[in-house]
Amino acid sequence: MYETKYHRATSVEAGARLMSEAEDGKFLAGGMTLIPTMKQRLASPSDVIDLRRIEAMKGIVISGRTVRIGAATTHYDVSIDEELAKICPAIVSLAAHIGDPQVRNMGTIGGSIANNDPAADYPSSMLALDAMIITNERSIPASDFFVGLFETALEPGEIITAVEFIAPDRAAYKKFPNPASLYAMAGVFVARSGDVIRVAVTGAGENGVFRLIDAEAALASNFSSAALDSLIVNPDGLLSDMHASADYRANLVKVMARRAIAEIANRPM
Repeated sequence: MYETKYHRATSVEAGARLMSEAEDGKFLAGGMTLIPTMKQRLASPSDVIDLRRIEAMKGIVISGRTVRIGAATTHYDVSIDEELAKICPAIVSLAAHIGDPQVRNMGTIGGSIANNDPAADYPSSMLALDAMIITNERSIPASDFFVGLFETALEPGEIITAVEFIAPDRAAYKKFPNPASLYAMAGVFVARSGDVIRVAVTGAGENGVFRLIDAEAALASNFSSAALDSLIVNPDGLLSDMHASADYRANLVKVMARRAIAEIANRPM
């Protein structure tokens, strides 16, 4: 490691101020990405501003079918929330299968979304749920938030404070995890609200999370796994690495989408 200044922010305003005063600062949420990156000397911030103790950024609030999750809420806390499980079990299940217990107890939803790792789980849920990403400056639709590989619409010094979405009528998330890291080699989140169907894919795209428009169109006329039998997922633009080729990931996307639809069909209303 190397010399860096550690700051513990007590409020969102204090965090923003500390960042504005830093020469080359980084926000710390769960630290599941930042700390390993610093250890490998791939990042060398002059200042680290810890946001984890800001109470206003923690917790889950449900009003009717509107869900608001504070950015500093851990994956574990999302995974055990009984009220959230009643209206959106898909996101509870997603959180329960992120990494290992250490990651789930330290990692936060805001940190995951801000980092926008192409294999992270939460971005697919935000895109499929048509969520709003709320910062200390504005509210950003998920469709505008995820810009590219590890890239978001966040401006320098901008802090995610919460995410908000309307719970769908039905939803499910299925992923094929890397056996070592448990990151998604391909993950598909399907959400249906009335006649609106949104399918988002993570872990497979060269530019990160994306919507599978062809699957949405097929499911609009026949919401069943059989509707995807003739779906062809184009491997162009999909990741190809030591873990899986683009062609293999294309097949995984289709398989995970079918599994998500099957889970929705088998889940009690």
